[in-house]
Amino acid sequence: MRILFISRAFPPVTGGIENQNAALAEWLPKHATVRTLANHGGKTALPWFLPWVLVRSLFLMRNYDAVLLGDGVLAPIGFFLKLCYPKKMVASVLHGLDITFATKPGLLSRLYAGINIPCLKHLDLLITVSRETKEVAVGMGIAEDKCVVISNGVDPATLDGNYSRSDLATLLGRDLGNTIVILRVGRYVKHKGNEWFIRNVMPLLPSNTLLVTAGAIVKKSTPGDTDIYPACVSAVTELGLGERVTLLTNLPWDHIKLLYHTADIVVSPNIEVPGTMEGFGINVIEAALCARPVVTSNLQGLKDAILEGENGLLVTPGERTAWVEALTPLITDIDKRRMLGERAAHYTKEHFHWDQISERYVSALSRLRS
Repeated sequence: MRILFISRAFPPVTGGIENQNAALAEWLPKHATVRTLANHGGKTALPWFLPWVLVRSLFLMRNYDAVLLGDGVLAPIGFFLKLCYPKKMVASVLHGLDITFATKPGLLSRLYAGINIPCLKHLDLLITVSRETKEVAVGMGIAEDKCVVISNGVDPATLDGNYSRSDLATLLGRDLGNTIVILRVGRYVKHKGNEWFIRNVMPLLPSNTLLVTAGAIVKKSTPGDTDIYPACVSAVTELGLGERVTLLTNLPWDHIKLLYHTADIVVSPNIEVPGTMEGFGINVIEAALCARPVVTSNLQGLKDAILEGENGLLVTPGERTAWVEALTPLITDIDKRRMLGERAAHYTKEHFHWDQISERYVSALSRLRS
């Protein structure tokens, strides 16, 4: 199988799609012949990358069995390639926001709905990262038989590390003592639930709990996806939680790994926000792989990342009483934390290793070819 993989979102820019596309570029070649054309310059490089990659792909396409697009934003390129090479297979990954963006308010979203969604309908295969993403795609008129669900994965080697509690104390710049550290990793956008958790859950938890949030600040917002870091700061100030909430931004990967390995509990308190969604929730399986007990909202793609009782706990989104009830036993019982964390690590290695996930990608494309 020969695959031409095109990514417009790729490291060194950080983000869920960027990391997922980088993992595909690394692991797909273990199961097929793959060439990757990637944009390493972020959004600012797209005006030159998109026409370049279209022309480049037109010349390369004849040498490959299939084209795999890294996300739905590239659908128009896939549509054009399909027109030029009707016998070649063209597939795209769908993450979540690259489909729900069409429902947001604003001119850009209307253009996306009028161009990208119809283009996606003409592709041969859509690989959705969760059942929820597939349901949204089908709800927008994409044929269900064109969609296959393949979750995101995790590479244990990228999370290796030997970190101690003292390393965590040094990073946070404070003595931790008997503090229970609750970690939330994710961008400072509304649907991630950072502000909601600070305002609604932290005041109800024991005084020895410390919430550490670590994520990127949204520098250039899109409709419905604005930066809520200032709102988090305001919530901490208004509620007098300065000693119990630490807001970290734009950390290097080594610091994220340190947090994963040394936090006591990891949470993902997502809430519903119209026009956006959590396509999968890669951070929760990264935390689970590090043997952390994970508590997450029973919402959208997170339901595919977490199996209740195996690699985490699922909680009703937006209900603070339910969150307090789920967290309290873990806060007070180190054995429960350890047991759930060890089970989570084993389950995640068995079900979400990128080697297995990438093989499923190649199998899906191969079945399409036959």
